[in-house]
Amino acid sequence: MKYIIYDSSMLKYQLANHESGQCDCDCDCACAVTPCADFTTADFTGTWRAVDAQIIPFSDGWQGMFTPGGFVPLAVLNPSAYDLWTRFQQTQNIDLLNLSEEETQAALEMASAGLLVPQTEQSSTFNLQPSAFLSAWLHLTDRCNLRCAYCYLPHVREDMTAETGRAAVDATFRSALAHGYETVKLKYAGGEPLLRFPLILELHQYAQQLAEEYNLELDGVVLSNGTLLTEAIITNLQSHNLRLMISLDGMGDWHDTQRPYAGGRGTFQDVAEAVELALDHALVPHISITVSGRNAEGLPAIIAWVLERDLPFSVNFYRQNDLSVTHTDLKLEEEKIIAGMLAAFDVIEDTLPEHSLLASLTDRANLAVPHERTCSVGHDYLVFDQNGRVAKCQMMMNEAVADVHTEDPLQRIRTDQLGVQNISVEEKAGCRDCDWKFWCAGGCPLETFRATGRYDVQSPNCNIYKAIFPEVLRLEGLRLLKQAGELA
Repeated sequence: MKYIIYDSSMLKYQLANHESGQCDCDCDCACAVTPCADFTTADFTGTWRAVDAQIIPFSDGWQGMFTPGGFVPLAVLNPSAYDLWTRFQQTQNIDLLNLSEEETQAALEMASAGLLVPQTEQSSTFNLQPSAFLSAWLHLTDRCNLRCAYCYLPHVREDMTAETGRAAVDATFRSALAHGYETVKLKYAGGEPLLRFPLILELHQYAQQLAEEYNLELDGVVLSNGTLLTEAIITNLQSHNLRLMISLDGMGDWHDTQRPYAGGRGTFQDVAEAVELALDHALVPHISITVSGRNAEGLPAIIAWVLERDLPFSVNFYRQNDLSVTHTDLKLEEEKIIAGMLAAFDVIEDTLPEHSLLASLTDRANLAVPHERTCSVGHDYLVFDQNGRVAKCQMMMNEAVADVHTEDPLQRIRTDQLGVQNISVEEKAGCRDCDWKFWCAGGCPLETFRATGRYDVQSPNCNIYKAIFPEVLRLEGLRLLKQAGELA
């Protein structure tokens, strides 16, 4: 009998990506409970209690449990297990040794999922841990063959040299070693980075040598618009163990209205063919979908297209910048965005994927893992522009605080008191008492500052987040029930 269902791979995901804000989720396993700890009845001395949880009801008496202090973000309990959990919630002195055999088994599984804790434990909250990896954005070129409506770049004809690129990689590894990181993640970006593809290969080969020398893990991803992808590039990406992210904002005109070529022609067909080409050669790209007021109505169609191909994806909200401010129709109107998101969720419910979407559907919020800050900006993140200057965020490359020759650029980033301030959600008015604070973390600090002139307040998108979070959890619960064969 299944008492509890959750995605056991989410524990590994939490441990690998805790506090990072730069996650790539590879979760794919929903199953009857696989204990996160090897509990036996001998471990249950004394009394135990239920942790705080948000309850999501499902059919046939199953109940979803979203727990801030659990080992996994969401577990689904059958009726008998839920009834037992409520007894622990209502009674302060339940001794597991006095339970029936069936109740004991259910309690063991709940403890393994973090739904029960010893009565002596003061709090069910988690201890946020520092990130295990340092991310670096390498701005290989400011050139691009597209003219996206929301782009923040001026598209000057400037490229990063190989010398500057190697110095940026060196600087990243210096900071990684100085601060005890276990993994370095390099994001090869632009502009359009495939315009500098030979440089990508050169820099990643160099980074692989340093990673081996210093006994560090290395992760690399190319952030591309996809229009320049070829078979030769795909082969080289695979041989260098590089992943690929492609931006695709909608089907047909829904994409073209935001991401045309420099000459004005639409790019959807070329991008879609690039995705198919990658899949034909066993390279699975991550799809980045940017939602704005201009394309929100088209979100259901692109979600259906992505799910049909079983592609990993993320939904990101448009962020206004100095170059996009004149495009007033891009603005996130709450009703329009919520309606588009909920319509997309209806599509997902009809085609529930095998992998979790807790980290995919909520902009920079992440319901898969608790985090104190929305992203890694200012803490675990370096941005190198084409001239080797170091900034906190790729959208603020004009506000450099160091360069490739700085001995420890990350330390300079962390101590800088000017520019974007990515503070803890506990310091943000409107967030401190919110049930979602450690999953939303208060939203993008740049977006908040642009809207309010402050970093210490909640996101201007707060109402959108609160409207969609419960629906994302409901979808995850349905996915778990489907994977376990319990969905009618």
